[in-house]
Amino acid sequence: MLNSEQQCAVDAVRGPVCILAGAGSGKTTTITHRVANQVESRAFRVDEILAVSFTDKAAGEMRTRLDELGVPGVRCSTFHSAALGQLRFFAAEPPKRILASKALPLRHIGNSLRRPYQFRPAADLATEVEWAKNRRIPPDEYLRSLGDHEPPIPPDLMLRVYREYERRKVDQGWIDFEDLIELTIRLFDADEGALEQVRDRYRAFTVDEYQDVNLLQQTLLDRWLGDRDELCAVGDDYQSIYAFTGASPEYLLAMPKRFSHATVVRLEENYRSTPEVLSFANRLVAKLGDAEKVLRATRPAGPEPVTRAFAEPVHEARFLVERIRELHAGGIAYEEMAILFRTNARSADYEEALHDAEIPSQGAALLSRDAAKQLLKALRGRPLSDVRRIAREQGMLETIPDRLGEREVTRQNDLARLVKLAEEFEGTAEDFVAYLEERFGSKAGRGVHLLTYHRAKGLEFEAVFLPRLEERELPSKLSKTAAALAEERRLLYVGLTRAKRHLTVTWSGKPSRFLAELEIREPAPKPVEPDDPLYETLKRWRLETAKGEERPAYVIFHNSTLAEIVRRAPRTREELAAVPGVGPAKLERYGDAVLAALEAVAV
Repeated sequence: MLNSEQQCAVDAVRGPVCILAGAGSGKTTTITHRVANQVESRAFRVDEILAVSFTDKAAGEMRTRLDELGVPGVRCSTFHSAALGQLRFFAAEPPKRILASKALPLRHIGNSLRRPYQFRPAADLATEVEWAKNRRIPPDEYLRSLGDHEPPIPPDLMLRVYREYERRKVDQGWIDFEDLIELTIRLFDADEGALEQVRDRYRAFTVDEYQDVNLLQQTLLDRWLGDRDELCAVGDDYQSIYAFTGASPEYLLAMPKRFSHATVVRLEENYRSTPEVLSFANRLVAKLGDAEKVLRATRPAGPEPVTRAFAEPVHEARFLVERIRELHAGGIAYEEMAILFRTNARSADYEEALHDAEIPSQGAALLSRDAAKQLLKALRGRPLSDVRRIAREQGMLETIPDRLGEREVTRQNDLARLVKLAEEFEGTAEDFVAYLEERFGSKAGRGVHLLTYHRAKGLEFEAVFLPRLEERELPSKLSKTAAALAEERRLLYVGLTRAKRHLTVTWSGKPSRFLAELEIREPAPKPVEPDDPLYETLKRWRLETAKGEERPAYVIFHNSTLAEIVRRAPRTREELAAVPGVGPAKLERYGDAVLAALEAVAV
């Protein structure tokens, strides 16, 4: 059953149509029903329609839904797949060797750079190459086209990498995904007959996620369209978060200006989130973009979002653990929960916290990233005491400058974490690797999801946690222009709207400016002073208990838990049980002793 907004879009079988689809508003349902109606109303034949999305998965989903609607045979593909098909059909020498990933050649090129740039992640270099190619900027125009854009390494070195990448690619007969589209555009510019055949074949176009289109893709779409207007563009400028690849919401926002007679439909009924979650997210709407959409909930009411400030990150992480346990005890599967963060550099914090709490997790694993792979490979056959030396050989910095790319910041943080873990570990290098595997090894398919905001786009969960909502985290410290800050705000909006029912927002550093826009002004509690009499008493009690049990002191209670006990000063077992880090087992074992120590100081 379609709502009135969806039905309006479905009934508009002739273009141009601009569908501004809010998060969770059923856009795939809408566009597949519209395509089906185009065929059923005989506006277009099945083979005259081309539906384009950005991933094979999304294209496959459209294809499946159209089959279920009784309209098989519609061409649903990505821009790259459509371009490849046209090159193979029309080009005198169609491409034979397509580079599946830029990472390997760029890693080889990057390794030839001088230190400290030698070990920068190949993915950062690949993203920069894509930034240029998606804007149709060749190497010769790269430096003068940078403007206020900052590459992941100095511009002269990045130009060298870009030129060498293009040279090696040509020498070895490879083309990459951006070349597929560029070569197709050049083919049509040179061969008017081929272009006319394509325009005669495809007479109606639907483009999903139109807010993510870049100049290269838009140029190909313009070639397909010619002077016609049979375009249905579907997207949400509020969820435009890929500027680093060249994507821009401007093409979506310009649709009504480009086609003054366009049918514009706003999908604002949300089928994902509770009224409380949407009301919270809608506080950002006034500053999100030009095409205002205020989502309306269709689901029943749920709990209010939880917002909480903490004195230290470790307190924040422990609160998340307790909240996850609470929700899980209430019947929510771990797989229906997600912790989102701005960069992968933060993922290991939550991997460790969840592992210590014996809560399974899945997602951005420390051992799958560049730093761990390269460091552990170099550690083979060497003593564990060499780990800091190896990390320095691989470019570990003592302080991390602001201008580093996000993946390099992640790599630097990972190196520092691995060195710290190694220097605290007692055993051989082989034992250390086994310890890391046990603590951070892959747990594919089960547990709480650990995801960056970017990777969470398009997904949804019963419970979503957004920790470290702080300045220099979100917004990122790299976001210094108005456009960059606007994209950071959209990232937060994407994170908020992933939640179906439970939403938790926390911070422990300087509060993000976006918290004020969300109308949250809760100051973080002050840290407990080391010489606080109650804190000193609890530490003495813990030390004596640890000696008696022959266990490390932190196993009894972490410092952060003792500090939180001091802050709350519980007087009953029930109040003590509410302190993050005091689980049922520890409450039973140490609860009376802790309460007695507190009472002694109070007296």
